[in-house]
Amino acid sequence: MLKHARAVSGTPRTGEKMTEVGQSRHALLAESAVETYRAVAAGEKAADEAAVAELHALQLLTDDPYCPGRHLARDPRSVARELMTSALADLTATVERISQIPAVQGLANLYDPHRFYGGPGSEYLGTPALMNARIGPLTDASDTEIYTAQPGEPADRDPETLRGGAERTADACRRGVQVRSLYTARVADHPQTSEHVDTLVEAGAEIRVLGTPFPRMVLLDRLHLFIDNFVVEGAEAHSGWHVSDRSAVMWARSIFADYWSRATPWQALSRAATDAVSTARQRAVLRELEAGQSQRQAGARLRMAERTVAKELAALRDRLGVRTLYQILVWWGRTPERDLP
Repeated sequence: MLKHARAVSGTPRTGEKMTEVGQSRHALLAESAVETYRAVAAGEKAADEAAVAELHALQLLTDDPYCPGRHLARDPRSVARELMTSALADLTATVERISQIPAVQGLANLYDPHRFYGGPGSEYLGTPALMNARIGPLTDASDTEIYTAQPGEPADRDPETLRGGAERTADACRRGVQVRSLYTARVADHPQTSEHVDTLVEAGAEIRVLGTPFPRMVLLDRLHLFIDNFVVEGAEAHSGWHVSDRSAVMWARSIFADYWSRATPWQALSRAATDAVSTARQRAVLRELEAGQSQRQAGARLRMAERTVAKELAALRDRLGVRTLYQILVWWGRTPERDLP
């Protein structure tokens, strides 16, 4: 066995070319070593001492016991078998060592509880598919709480997708997981999403709504946080970050709790909005205008096109029987509908 054999590595000497067999900078044999071996095998005297040393290291040459200063060539087939056996033994040992690395990682369960250690940090997930692929299994494995904040404008979605989401929520509730979801109040104006929310409530989820903007997030078991991307410029829409630093996760959870405390329970909104003149979308626009935002700024904050904002205001003018935005704002300053989300 060639326990002490080593590959000849490094940059070839000046003027030296690599053989066709070993073009990489870590070639086992340099061209000078090949030429020296040819000379020794032919019974000639080797002149390149460096090449001789390399061949001895690989045990391709041995000293001639009867002629000091000369060398004998060994059968390269035998040497190759010995090198292969040694390399495979090393590879087997490396694979075995790699297989044991997770056991070292597992010691984190013993390390973390005794230190204020946040975790590995965060990871960028560059596509919606990557986000969903990460969120799904962690949600299915949750055993304590699932909190979600979904500020997006409600839109028609694939019924099978909604049904799958409802089933996942029902499964979590049956496991005893506390499920809380925060939606924009505008879902009440969208029949499909409104029906979906009713299904979630029936499954045991707690649903509340807000009429003002809030950040999107998913919080799982106080260990995982998923948020929108605000770091990578030009990234794909709906890409995001998986945050596992515990201090950041718990900070985000406190933000969620603050929005949750100011939100209206879904059932209360359904009852109160029955006789309302305005829609949740219109009330959201009016709150932005009341705060001094222009129609364009209101649209940007609410993730609505400026044309959509103008359309909603026009519809409310017709509903109220007034002609100007000023008259709408006067009505808004006095109506109890200001208390609706």
